[in-house]
Amino acid sequence: MNANPLLEKFKTPFNTIPFEKIKLEHYKPAIETAINWGKAEIQVIKDNPTIPDFKNTIETLERCGKQLELISNIFFNLNSAETSDAMQELAQDISPVLTAYSDDILLDDVLFKRIKTAYENTDKKILAAEQLMLLEKTYKSFVRNGANLDETSKKTLKEINTKLSKLSLTFGENVLKDSNKFELWITDEVDLAGLPEGVKEAAAMAAKEKGKANAWLFTLDYPSYIPFMMYSDVRESREKLFKAYGSRAFSNNECNNEETVKQVAALRHQRANLLGYTSHAAFVLEERMAEKPEKVYNLLNELLEHAKPVAQQELKEVQQMSNKLGGPATIERWDFSYYSEKLKKEKFSINDEILKPYFQLEKVIDGAFKTANKLYGITFEQRTDIETYHKDVITYEVKDGNGKHLAIFYADFFPRPGKRNGAWMTSFIGQNKYDGVEQRPHVSIVCNFTKPTATKPSLLTFNEVTTLFHEFGHSLHGILADGYYESLSGTSVYWDFVELPSQLLENWCYEKECLDMFARHYQTNELIPIELVQKIKDSANFMSGYQTVRQVGLGKLDLAWHNLKEMPTHSVAEFETNATKETELFSPLKGINVSCSFSHIFQGGYSAGYYSYKWAEVLEADTFEYFLEEGIFNKETAIKFKDAILSKGGSEHPMELYKRFRGQEPSIKPLLRKSGLLKKEKVS
Repeated sequence: MNANPLLEKFKTPFNTIPFEKIKLEHYKPAIETAINWGKAEIQVIKDNPTIPDFKNTIETLERCGKQLELISNIFFNLNSAETSDAMQELAQDISPVLTAYSDDILLDDVLFKRIKTAYENTDKKILAAEQLMLLEKTYKSFVRNGANLDETSKKTLKEINTKLSKLSLTFGENVLKDSNKFELWITDEVDLAGLPEGVKEAAAMAAKEKGKANAWLFTLDYPSYIPFMMYSDVRESREKLFKAYGSRAFSNNECNNEETVKQVAALRHQRANLLGYTSHAAFVLEERMAEKPEKVYNLLNELLEHAKPVAQQELKEVQQMSNKLGGPATIERWDFSYYSEKLKKEKFSINDEILKPYFQLEKVIDGAFKTANKLYGITFEQRTDIETYHKDVITYEVKDGNGKHLAIFYADFFPRPGKRNGAWMTSFIGQNKYDGVEQRPHVSIVCNFTKPTATKPSLLTFNEVTTLFHEFGHSLHGILADGYYESLSGTSVYWDFVELPSQLLENWCYEKECLDMFARHYQTNELIPIELVQKIKDSANFMSGYQTVRQVGLGKLDLAWHNLKEMPTHSVAEFETNATKETELFSPLKGINVSCSFSHIFQGGYSAGYYSYKWAEVLEADTFEYFLEEGIFNKETAIKFKDAILSKGGSEHPMELYKRFRGQEPSIKPLLRKSGLLKKEKVS
């Protein structure tokens, strides 16, 4: 093979990744070489004749394996955003190799002895907060990953980890393949009744791309699926689409994930027991703000207590709307979005089709940038000289208020067959300050928004606007990172703290002062009318009880799989029904299952952590009340938030960072108030 671009110094602007030069065949040899480099670096630590201390052991270990980390970031980010069958096959090869390498380090007796000596002999009082966190985190990560186990148990642990790495990939591949398999073709325009023009145009474009004229194609991608469920008058088609979505990786075909789910849950449970924990949840939550499963259950139960009566009332109102319009006497799940959208329009005279003309993608992006500028003084400048992994990806250089380079920002907005559903923020290159040279981060947000058509630009639903701001909030956590150690920088924080910056930024989308910066009609350039802004605010809590119960249900399902005392003997379907019965607002449906496509917990990093969204909402609502008191663009508050939270990453315990910003621990009441779930308090 010729020179491998993954092993060479990148001769690119800001050392950005030369995506156009990287071929699939480069990854495996590059990873093998980088593993050898990493092993050599570890050997240097082990062979060091001097007494182990913080600098020669803990700090040196922190800097090992950086090339491998970079290559892995590139490969696995693309495996989510721009994959192929060949890439997925390669991932099945590469993943166990990386897991084995990680295990070899974490279970190395000689290395652990040095770490333990350094940990026990370091005077913790003389360390800065970030150094102390690195010391604690390094030692704990070895202990929590089996360093104290006997040789037989270590061998078992390695086998479990290898199996889990492969199963996680299999799970994601099955969901993607099964999602891509489904196509709803419509050839009679009558069957498009109720659908907005823009939705029909996008479906016609999708059909044309598949070589069919005079036809409309609907898929399970969010920009296709969600508006169809919301607007289609054809109940049978809604049912068909809903059942296809709800049965992804659960049908009787080669993409079925039932055994994968059971195996992952069983292996995680076995690993937790091996490491001395009662369950995977107990293991995970030890390193979270929540600390233990009981605290998570307490939060979810408190939310459910407030939200369920509200949700039941909301469901009654949707049923009444169905009755009023001559719909089904008992609505099913595939009716809910349709009739709730009708109810929303009646109650607030607002719907996505009224709002979308004011939310052209390019203007919303500009609005997010202006928001960041007003809060933190940073600017985003589009660059055309930086290589990308797909033609849809846009690249920006981020600068601080003095024009100094801060970060590279990639934005990838549209669905395609090689991209998984949903939206996420990720990092290609992290931030650090080693040897007096600052490495600035390269971060990316990946979404699935409606593509432009022949007659219209990409127009976002309001939910997509908040999604963009959410992911952008994550990216600000990365962009504004200002730590010394890369493993503690940016979004490298406790999992139930990581959603605070993202969920917080969503609040700006409801404020006139922010909307006025970007919400302009794509044809007339008219500013969004004040009455529409008021309707957005008035409708903010529409179906908040229903949505809260749904989130609590997903959190409880996650905990059910991961807080087991023993493995379930019944089917995935039965297990799920039992786990979610107290949050179920509809009768269970045969053939519909969440677990088999619950990528957050079986493929992503949210196992025993899905509650994090609600946990972070408590922090976020408390934080935003503070911003509202001071003004949403108050510079002093924004800088205080940046200095206490965004720039600090995981350098200290998140509750300490939060209290430094807010002056107190958070209360659940601001969230209940914000969501309209707090019963009116009696005035004495």
